Amino acid sequence: MLPLAFSPYDLWFIGFISPAILFFLWQTATPRQGFYRGYVYGLGMFGAGVNWLHISINLFGGVNIVGAYIITYALVTFLAIYPALAGFIYRKYFSKNQILYLLLIIPAIWTFFEWCRSWIFTGFPWLNLGYTQTDTWLAGFAPLLGIYGITWLTTLCAALIVCIFIANRKQKILACIALVFIAIVSFSIKNIQWTTPDSKTRTIALIQGAIPQKIKWDRKNLKHTLDVYAKQSKPYWGSDLIIWPETALPIFYDQAAPLIDVLHLQAMLYQTDILTGIPIHDNKDNKYFNSIISIGTDPGVYNKRHLVPFGEYLPMDSLLRPILDSIHIPMSSFSSGNGKPLLYAAGIPIGVSICYEDVFGEEIIDALPEARLLVNVSNDAWFGDSLAPHQHLQMARMRAIETGRFLLRATNTGISAIIDEKGKLIGVSPQFKPGALHGTIRTFTGATPYSVYGNYPVVILSILAMIIGFFIDKKRKK
Repeated sequence: MLPLAFSPYDLWFIGFISPAILFFLWQTATPRQGFYRGYVYGLGMFGAGVNWLHISINLFGGVNIVGAYIITYALVTFLAIYPALAGFIYRKYFSKNQILYLLLIIPAIWTFFEWCRSWIFTGFPWLNLGYTQTDTWLAGFAPLLGIYGITWLTTLCAALIVCIFIANRKQKILACIALVFIAIVSFSIKNIQWTTPDSKTRTIALIQGAIPQKIKWDRKNLKHTLDVYAKQSKPYWGSDLIIWPETALPIFYDQAAPLIDVLHLQAMLYQTDILTGIPIHDNKDNKYFNSIISIGTDPGVYNKRHLVPFGEYLPMDSLLRPILDSIHIPMSSFSSGNGKPLLYAAGIPIGVSICYEDVFGEEIIDALPEARLLVNVSNDAWFGDSLAPHQHLQMARMRAIETGRFLLRATNTGISAIIDEKGKLIGVSPQFKPGALHGTIRTFTGATPYSVYGNYPVVILSILAMIIGFFIDKKRKK
C-alpha cells in the first residue's frame, strides 16, 4: 500500500494506515516474527515503489531485461532489511504489549533506520515516510525538524492509531487527544515565515530540451540538441536567469569552449546569466566531473559531490570493472567534487545541486545561509514514464520547505518546476515535451532551524529514546 501515499498518487492518509498495520502486527510478534514481518513489508514497499530502477539498467546500462530485474530486486532485498531490523530490535529488547514502547520506541527506531539508509553505502533515502506528508499539516514541521522529524511524527501518529485499537479506554481517549494536539500545533506553525523575502523579484526561465536519453550522447545529434536549447531560450533573453538541465551540453567543457564564449557574450549583452549542466574533463588529473557552470557576470563551476553508485561511478572499481568489461556492460567513471555547492548568478548566491543530490537535505543546507535561492538540474529521462520523476519532484519540494527558499528544478524531459518556499508548485512542465517555464520569483535571506542544525536533533533524540526505553524495560523486568 505505502507507495500509493507518495507522488503521483498522493494518497497521504495511507502514510498513516500502512505503517499502523505493520506496527499492530508487531505487537504480538516474537523477535524472529518481527524481523520477517518487517522484511516482507520492506519487500512490498520497495518492490512496488522503486522497481523503476530496472528501466535505466535495461535500456541504458546494457543489461537485458531479466538481468535488469535481478539487479533491481537484489537492491530491493537489501533495502527491506531496514524495516526488518526495526521489527527485530523492537521485539527483542522491549516488552510486549506496552503502550509506552509503542509510542516511544517505534517512532524512534523507524526514524533511526531511515536515517541510516540515507548514508550507508552512500545512501538511498527514497520512500522516506515523511515525504507522504508533503501536502499535509505535518509539513509545517519541516523547517524545524526536516524530513526525519516528519517521519518521526508520521510514525507517532500511526502508533497512536494502533493505540486506539489495542489500548484501554483511558489510553484510547488520550491517543485521540494527542492526534488532535499534533494537528493543532502543525496548523499553527505551518504559516510561520522562517525566512525573509528580498524586496527585489527576479525573472527566470527553465529550459526543458526533452532530448531522448538514447540519442542524448550521440555526437550526430549534438547540433540538434544545441539548436533546441537555443530556440527555447531565445524568447527569454533579458530575464535575470536562464537555467538549462543536467548535462544539457552533452560534450566536455573544453570541447564546448567556442559555444560557451558565444553564450557569455549574449549573457553580457542581455544582462541574463545562465546556469547549465555540462561534463568536465580535468586533463591534468585525468578526472571527469558532472558539473554546473554559471555563464555571465560571475562565471563559476560546481562539480557534483554525491555521485550515484553504479550510475556515475563504480564502487570497488579495481575488483568489479574487469568483471563488467568481460560481459560488455559499460560503466561511468566520474569523480566526486568538493567545496560548497554555491554559485553566483543573477546578482545573488545560489545553492546548486545536480539530480540525485537534492534528496539529501543535509547536503542542500551546506549552501545556507548564504544562498538566497536553490537550483537543481536533473535528468530523469533515465527512468522513462515511471513513478521516479514524480517521487523526485516531491522530494525537491520538501527541500524548499525545509530551507524556506524557492527551488527551481530544470530537467531534460520533466518534471521541471518552480517551487515556492512553502513547497507549492508555482509552475510545472509537461513531461517529454520541449519547452520553457517562465516566471517571477522571490529570493530569501535568513535561516530555518533545520538549515542551522540539520538532522542532528532528530537523530540524537531518536537514539536517546531507544536508550531510555531499553533501561526502563530492563528495570521493569528486573
